[in-house]
Amino acid sequence: MNQTKTLHLHPDADGIARAAALLAEGAQVAFPTETVYGLGADARNGQAVAGIYAAKGRPSFNPLIVHVPDVDTARALVEWTDTADRLASAFWPGALTLVLPLARGHGLSSLVTAGLETVAVRVPQHPTAQALLNAAQMPVAAPSANVSGRISPTTAQHVLDGLSGRIAAVLDDGPCPVGVESTILSLAGTPTLLRPGGLPAEAIEAALGTPVSRDAGDAITAPGQLASHYAPGATVRLNATSAQAGEVLLGFGKIKGDLTLSASGDLAEAAATLFDALHQLDRTGKPIAVAPIPATGLGAAINDRLKRAAAPR
Repeated sequence: MNQTKTLHLHPDADGIARAAALLAEGAQVAFPTETVYGLGADARNGQAVAGIYAAKGRPSFNPLIVHVPDVDTARALVEWTDTADRLASAFWPGALTLVLPLARGHGLSSLVTAGLETVAVRVPQHPTAQALLNAAQMPVAAPSANVSGRISPTTAQHVLDGLSGRIAAVLDDGPCPVGVESTILSLAGTPTLLRPGGLPAEAIEAALGTPVSRDAGDAITAPGQLASHYAPGATVRLNATSAQAGEVLLGFGKIKGDLTLSASGDLAEAAATLFDALHQLDRTGKPIAVAPIPATGLGAAINDRLKRAAAPR
C-alpha cells in the first residue's frame, strides 16, 4: 500500500479536531480507548473501512466494532432490546460490546459487518475516545490498531511500531488503563459470550440475573474469534512453571519471569500489562513461555488472548 506520513497528535482540542477532520476525509486514525488503541474510520464509508483492512492486512470475514458516543446513537444502528437497555445502563460507557441485528436504514458499510446481518457496537469510556466521537459526529469502525493477528497496542508507540506510514494519524493519550479488548456479548438470540474481555462475564451475569451461554461454534460472528490472533513473531508456550533453554518467561504471581504480569497475582494489573509485556519479550526474538493464569474474572480474557497467541499459524 502507499506510504503516508503518520501524524502524532496530542489529545488537546487541536489534536482532536484534526483527528475528526481526517476521519471525515475518509482517513484512518488510531485513538485510545480504555481497552486498547483502536484504528478508526467512518463506518458509513466503504472506502474508509477498506482502508482499515488494508492497513491491518485484516481477513475480510472478521467483522469490526462500531464505536459511538452514546446509547441514542447505538439505537439508531441496531434493533434495540430491553436486555440491551439493561446492559447499556449498567456498563456503558465501558468495556462491553453488544452484537445486535442491524436496524433498517443503519447506513453502515457492509465491510463493517463482513456481510453479516448483525453489528457489534460499543460506547467507550475513555475521555479522549468520547471527545473524538463527539467531534467526528459519525459512527467509527475500529478494530485494534495493529497488524492483523499481532499483539494488540496499549500505547501510541505500539501503534506506530506496526502501522507507521500505513495510517493517517495516531491520537496519543498514554497507556490504556484496562489493557485487553472489550467483552463481546451477542444479543441476537440468547445472550451469548462471544469473546471474554475487559468486563468479566460474571458482572454481566449478575446484571442479567442469569448465566450467559458461551460460544462454541466455528463461525466468525464477532471480532477476535480467529484461532490464531494476538500473536507475537515467536512461538508461545502456555502454563509454564519455568523457561526452557532459549526461552524467555512471562511470569505471574509466585512464578517470576524475565517480565512478570503481576507479582502479587492481581488480574487487573496483569490485563493492563499483558500486551506491553508480550511486545517487550517479542523484541528479544526468543520463544516465549507464559506462567499459568487463573481463568476467573479478567483471567478468562487473558487466557483467551494467550491461547490465540499460542495457536499454530
